[in-house]
Order: sequence, then C-alpha cells, then structure tokens
Amino acid sequence: MFENLSKTIESIAKMDVPNERKAVLQPLVDYVQDKVNHNDEIRLNFICTHNSRRSHLSQIWAQTMAFHFGINNVFCYSGGTEATAMFPKVAETLVHQGFDIQKLSETENPVYAVKFDENQHSIICFSKAYFDDFNPKSAFGAIMTCNNADEGCPLVLGAEARFPIKYDDPKAYDGTELMNEKYAERSLQIASELYFVFSQIKK
Repeated sequence: MFENLSKTIESIAKMDVPNERKAVLQPLVDYVQDKVNHNDEIRLNFICTHNSRRSHLSQIWAQTMAFHFGINNVFCYSGGTEATAMFPKVAETLVHQGFDIQKLSETENPVYAVKFDENQHSIICFSKAYFDDFNPKSAFGAIMTCNNADEGCPLVLGAEARFPIKYDDPKAYDGTELMNEKYAERSLQIASELYFVFSQIKK
C-alpha cells in the first residue's frame, strides 16, 4: 500500500467509532462475515442520490479496507438514483489522504482510476445509476449512504440485503472556507467506519 495512505490508515485506526454508529454498521459486518464463512464473493454497492460524493468515498474506502485486512473476493461498486459526475473535490481529498488517482477522460462525467497499492487493480470511478450495466445485477449488498436515496429507492432490484448507513453531505460546504476541512472530515469518518467493519471480520 502507498506509504502516505498507510500513514492515513494508521491515524484512522485510532479514531473512535461511537457505539450508536457501531450498531448501525453491525448488520453489514454480519453480512460480510456470512459471505466469508461460505467462501462467497462479496459484492457491495454504495448508493447515493447523485453518485457524486459519499457513495464514491464509501466505495473506495471499502475496497481499500478489505485489502488492508486481507479480506479476499470483495468487489465494491457505487451508483445513484441518477448519474451526474464524481465531484472533483472527492478526488482531490483522496489524493491528499494518500491515493493515486488518474483522470482517464475529460467528459462531463469523467472516469477516474483510483489506486491504493501499486500492484493492485485500480478502482474505476464515474457517476452512474446503481442499476448501470457496470454494476452487479444480483447477489449484492446495497448500502444506502444518504437519506434521499434510501427514501427514493424503496426497492433496490437484485440486492440480497439493504443497509442504511447514512452520512451528512459535504456538498453543504461547497464554496465556503470550510470546504477542504469538511470533505477531509467526511472522508475520514467513512474510512473509520469501514475500517471498523472489516476489522471485525474473522477469516
């Protein structure tokens, strides 16, 4: 894993996850553990309204934490109830936290390749609907990362299980002097909670 990212994860490991959040995360822990117990592939689709901020942060950190803890056969995705674009500040924030990110296209909805280790596959990120052909059609866990997606998707087709694990939107601070701080804060909160999830898994 890249050195700066390893240092970030060392600091994440010391962050406290409140008990009320651990209770919210426990069903996802149980789902992943059951898959590991049965030697099944683990497909996680992180869903938010626009697939622009929280769902991408969650997808990237989940894949990274699975690798960090040596949990194999984990495949993380993200999607929205509609497609927009991954917000540039998300990539910028993750680069500061130790990821290597390449922008592969200069379109309205750019494609990014996100790496956490020089020898591991890139995580491919772009905004898409959760049911896009890029994502799994069945046998996946749907993690709802925002209220609007949770309420707007009473049924996620193909999902085996659904987990409402919601985060405040850093978009609220766009264009303010707190923008950098709040994006970093939200990224680290998501990372610390996914660190907790994968730290609980017994191989």
